[in-house]
Amino acid sequence: MLEFLNFLRGESLDVLTITVRLLLSVVCGGVIGLERERKRRPAGFRTHILICLGAAMTTLTSQYIVLELGLYTDLARLGAQVIAGIGFIGAGTIIVTKRRQVKGLTTAAGLWAAAIVGLCCGAGFYEGAVFATVLILLAELVFAKLEYFIVSNAKSFNLYVEYGESSRLANIVDTIKKEGVYILDLEITKSLSENKNLCAVFSLQIPRKTTHQSIMTMIAKIEGVVSVEEL
Repeated sequence: MLEFLNFLRGESLDVLTITVRLLLSVVCGGVIGLERERKRRPAGFRTHILICLGAAMTTLTSQYIVLELGLYTDLARLGAQVIAGIGFIGAGTIIVTKRRQVKGLTTAAGLWAAAIVGLCCGAGFYEGAVFATVLILLAELVFAKLEYFIVSNAKSFNLYVEYGESSRLANIVDTIKKEGVYILDLEITKSLSENKNLCAVFSLQIPRKTTHQSIMTMIAKIEGVVSVEEL
């Protein structure tokens, strides 16, 4: 604990303490939200601020009931409801696309983490709030590049392929196998385009020195293939 901040952790809630805690929640929530806003995610700058601020206000309300009104209650009760209730908002940011891709999980996790940071701010745990914010940004900015590197170099990946005629599928499968690529799974799905092309999702395992891009380029050159996309 930073001892010079102890005057803001007093047993009573004065105007300065409340102001500092709420402003810190706005700053922490806003910093986390800026990264999501920059990537055009469903929950961005203002959403993270409101969630972090609301969580901080929840903790302050619990403290006010006990410290100022003198009523008996569990200080952690309202905060526990924030942790459980934020799941409803987080679930609203998670979508499953028509190509069976799951999007929004990181945003949902960020909203949940922002709520916890808000609880820290409201409780006067300033060090925890700031440190957690830094780690959240580290996970969303730095670790995102590491995750992309790992995924792009993975030996197993999924491909979404659109093709014009049903007879082309056998040609696609044969071409893939000739390159030494192992087909783990093959699923024929409904077309997403207006021209009613046929489409399939391939789960592939590629040789060590083969890249995702080389496989996609090879499939795209097959006659009758309309589009290729990595999932």
